[in-house]
Amino acid sequence: MRYQKANEILPEELVELIQKYVDGEYVYIPRKQENKRTWGEGTGAREERKTRDLSIYKDYISGICVKLLAEQYYLSEKSIQRIVLQEKKNRISRKGSTLEN
Repeated sequence: MRYQKANEILPEELVELIQKYVDGEYVYIPRKQENKRTWGEGTGAREERKTRDLSIYKDYISGICVKLLAEQYYLSEKSIQRIVLQEKKNRISRKGSTLEN
């Protein structure tokens, strides 16, 4: 996100009105709801994290201990435990939805 000068893009009357409330301060103007994107959508970070978490889970299932996984992935042991638990839940919920169909 980059800053733009209000007096270069907004009408003078609007700048004066805003100055009544905020004079010389930064103001964040949020995106319209229809223009919002989810976290990681633009950078691919969400997909990278999913791939990493699945890899951690597969390594854990194959017998690699939590301590080694934490060292390998530069995460805390608690984070590894959380990821493994979440992946287990994801697999169970996927199996449940498959059985219902």
